[in-house]
Amino acid sequence: MHLVSIRLVHRCSPNSCARRVVPVGHGMPASARAPALTTPDLVVLSLLLDRPMHGYEVLQELAHREVEDWAEVSRPQVYYSLRKLAERGVVTIVNPSARDDTARGPDRRTYRVTPAGRRAYGHAITRTEWTTERRPAAFRTWLVLAMHAPHAIRAAQIARRRAYLVGERDRERASQAQLAAYPGAAGAVARLIVDLAIRQFETELAWLNTVEASNLEG
Repeated sequence: MHLVSIRLVHRCSPNSCARRVVPVGHGMPASARAPALTTPDLVVLSLLLDRPMHGYEVLQELAHREVEDWAEVSRPQVYYSLRKLAERGVVTIVNPSARDDTARGPDRRTYRVTPAGRRAYGHAITRTEWTTERRPAAFRTWLVLAMHAPHAIRAAQIARRRAYLVGERDRERASQAQLAAYPGAAGAVARLIVDLAIRQFETELAWLNTVEASNLEG
């Protein structure tokens, strides 16, 4: 991750669930409520809050920010979200000539957030799920399921997990060095998220020592 890569996750940011549904109109009168926005919708919307972009530029920016590390957003979801946001008045097409040009898809249409879109973002970002959701990590699930597995299999999987964590931690450390001089709020957030990821990897690496020392033979 480098530059503005907001690694919201593993690893465990609330943004890691692409299917999460965020009711945009929560707390608003029924007549004023907009349909729900998903996490991919909000990822796209947040980029467009930075500046107007066309669809291909959104994809480039997401790749630049290494979106796969902090949110589950695919290329088809980006285009679906752009169409959906435009249909619902959350964004508008800046270049009117492209509005009715069916030959020009979302790749080359430039989108800008509308006042309604800013309100929708404001409501969605305050949802409690962002701060209270706890998702089980795959390795924890595996540890429970592996109680009946032979010791050699458990040991091999734990060693594989350790190697993965070391590699990811080192990758984040390299990103941390690149981000050191990046200015602005986006750079500050990216540095914080990278720091969190490194701490989480190091915590789990230490915990793996406890796992290896534990008697899991039943």
